[in-house]
Amino acid sequence: MSDSENYDPLTPRSRKNYEAQEQRFPRGLVIRLVAYLVAGHVFAAFLYLLFAVAGKG
Repeated sequence: MSDSENYDPLTPRSRKNYEAQEQRFPRGLVIRLVAYLVAGHVFAAFLYLLFAVAGKG
C-alpha cells in the first residue's frame, strides 16, 4: 500500500507546521511588495518633479 492511498486531504496537518506557515509571508510576495513600493515611489517622485518644473515655467 502506498501513502497516497491513505492520504486524506481533509485531515488537519500538525499544528506546528500550520502555525509556522501562517506567520510567514511567501518570499515571492515580499519581493513583489517591495518592488511595487519602490517603483510606486519612484513614479510618484517623477510626477512631483514634472509638476514642480512645469509650475515654475
